[in-house]
Amino acid sequence: MALLKKWRDMAYSETANKGDLQRLWSDYFEKEKEIYAELLKSPDEVVSGTVKELAEKYGIDIMTMTGFLDGINDSLKEPNPIDEMEEDTQVALGFDKELLYKNMVAAGADWLYELPEWEAIFDEDTRKALYREQKSSTTIVKPDKVYPNDPCPCGSGKKYKKCCGRKG
Repeated sequence: MALLKKWRDMAYSETANKGDLQRLWSDYFEKEKEIYAELLKSPDEVVSGTVKELAEKYGIDIMTMTGFLDGINDSLKEPNPIDEMEEDTQVALGFDKELLYKNMVAAGADWLYELPEWEAIFDEDTRKALYREQKSSTTIVKPDKVYPNDPCPCGSGKKYKKCCGRKG
């Protein structure tokens, strides 16, 4: 069974004890924060190796590393083959800094996008701009509804119900 499937079965289990899941996720988030802090110290360096080697390098178990690789995969310049990943699969962590920051914002992971290591990568204005850009990209803007007695949007000057509203 691929590592990713095992990770998702374990982390998103419907039958698992809620306390166990909560501990799993709180441990994962703490370890994830440490790994990102380490990676952001040298953001242009591409860390690579097998899943097992990277897990040993960061002092975590293979399942936690699998979850981390699943999370960072969308931010990588070249995505890893996470669907069929095993312990001996070669992976690389060459991430796009702006995309990683935006994905952290999109995930609502303030403990990650507020890491002090970001200050050395982007100045405060850039971080705010990236934050705003990500937040505005997920905002849905509804067009104004045209009511029957409103002026017609076609510009004729007639009421909507006497102009384009009559067609429907």
